[in-house]
Amino acid sequence: MQQRPSREEKSESSEFWDALRKGALVGIALLVIIVPPLRMAKHAKAPAHAPAATQQGPVAAAPGTPDTAAAGNNAGANRIPGMRLADFNGEDASPEAIRVANWAVYTGDYKKHAFVIVDKADARVYVFGPDGKLKDSAPALLGAARGDDSFPGIGDKPLAQVRPEEKTTPAGRFVAEPGRNANGEDIVWVDYAAAVSMHRIRPLVAAERRLERLATPAVEDNRISFGCINLPVAFYENVLSPTVQKYGAIVYVLPETRSAEKVFGAYDVLQAQAGQAQQVSFQR
Repeated sequence: MQQRPSREEKSESSEFWDALRKGALVGIALLVIIVPPLRMAKHAKAPAHAPAATQQGPVAAAPGTPDTAAAGNNAGANRIPGMRLADFNGEDASPEAIRVANWAVYTGDYKKHAFVIVDKADARVYVFGPDGKLKDSAPALLGAARGDDSFPGIGDKPLAQVRPEEKTTPAGRFVAEPGRNANGEDIVWVDYAAAVSMHRIRPLVAAERRLERLATPAVEDNRISFGCINLPVAFYENVLSPTVQKYGAIVYVLPETRSAEKVFGAYDVLQAQAGQAQQVSFQR
């Protein structure tokens, strides 16, 4: 959780189809869809405007244009031709992060902005440009308490009065907003009402070992903050902040107690398209 300034102080602002299904009459073959395998280990990568940022529901949009090839984790799958998917640039992202990113790019949910995936289960943040290509990713420190909702009134509580179970990083779709905290430090608001932001890691309390936690390959020790998303300084200053400043951004904080379908309306676009192709094949 972040100490908020007053409103006046805010800144401007996817079973498989392992075998090809052939239509009984026309023998049309469907491409095999290979779901990216579950990751076996955490990343070893080193840390290298809108109204006040409030949670919003999914925005309906037409499917993206078919001229952008998927890469990264999606490259391992036999894509359906013409699908516009997220480009993870070789990053070993979790299946859920891939699913939501693909959905966001395919539907154009983030409009012409950049977008950010905050994978709480994997304690990692991914920043994509408006073209759906990954700019970079980094580990993150998140709320100490597991849960997908902010407690009522949490944004107005002094930090000293925040109870352990209230230290959650809320899941949802948010409009990022550059701003400053009560100390004048530049940050990126995720949910202003709940005082949740993305900011540089601040190793102020030695006993918390925040820098050490961020550097370990384990994800369990990344739950330490009051709810804010702590990022490596270089990643914040060279990737996240300038991207938000230049394009604006939609932030998708993945849930850990609910499904992405319930939170965002997100779905597996690869499976959906495969199902549609099969239906068309059978109808012919």
